[in-house]
Amino acid sequence: MAHRIAVVGSNMTDLVTSIIRMPVPGETLEAPSFSMGFGGKGANQAVAAGRLGADVMMVTKVGDDVFGQSTIKNLKENGIDITHVGTVAGKSSGVAPIFVDESGENSILIIKGANNELKPADIDAAAEDLKRCDLILMQLEVPLETVYYTIAFADRHGIETILNPAPAAPNLDSSKVIKATFLIPNETELALLTGLPTDTDAEIEDAARSLIAKGIRTVIVTLGSRGARLITADSSTLIEPLKVKPKDTTGAGDAFIGSFARFYVATGELEASLKKAALYAADSITREGTQKSYATLEEFNTFVGQLPPK
Repeated sequence: MAHRIAVVGSNMTDLVTSIIRMPVPGETLEAPSFSMGFGGKGANQAVAAGRLGADVMMVTKVGDDVFGQSTIKNLKENGIDITHVGTVAGKSSGVAPIFVDESGENSILIIKGANNELKPADIDAAAEDLKRCDLILMQLEVPLETVYYTIAFADRHGIETILNPAPAAPNLDSSKVIKATFLIPNETELALLTGLPTDTDAEIEDAARSLIAKGIRTVIVTLGSRGARLITADSSTLIEPLKVKPKDTTGAGDAFIGSFARFYVATGELEASLKKAALYAADSITREGTQKSYATLEEFNTFVGQLPPK
């Protein structure tokens, strides 16, 4: 039986506009194309793990609108257990307008909508199912009180956790997240969490170790095209990236985290799981879109099988 992963987090509908460049204030530009897709950091990570064959449940909230209905259908189609996906009357679902330029770089706005209604009481309602999970993933597109509550719940019940502190939250209380098993920020989020510079590899390591000194066991800093760095109390390891020609980098970080969760719960091997997650994220950016760019296990195995031997 597949190991069970829970995602306590957000869902969004992505509204994706391809652009030549961003307009300046007061300017109107024509954009080449528009599309809609499914996103939200929580749902993205759930779908990445689910497409790779993990047994995934999601605890989230949608609005009572067409976006909410479509989100629930999409989660089901990707094999996600929707038992604890709640609908909030009178609230819009979360949406994310995304602007992608010709190089594949993106700029994103988020409107949280019903995601703001995910409360500690929802964790209590899902408690018996959560207790059967091997790993719980969280992000910061839902209320911080719910994130803190979930970390404490998991700690009480001996469940490992991943906290992806994104989007960056200046008011995140580090004393309430130190029980997370894995903290996975990017460089900007790490700087905000620690108040320390993260412009060089040495500074990144120093900032991460300041969190480890506070009690966080493992910090994994995502570095975009430079890969990721795994930092523990006694080691620092670069997870090297696979160089590919990107079409769209949207959702690559979520692909990395969701796939890492799947590989880690299956094997318990930290570094090996991160290396496979780096390959999965690289594969995702060779296609357009967010969740629709995530490979199934069969597709990923084919991709890896075609790589030149090292």
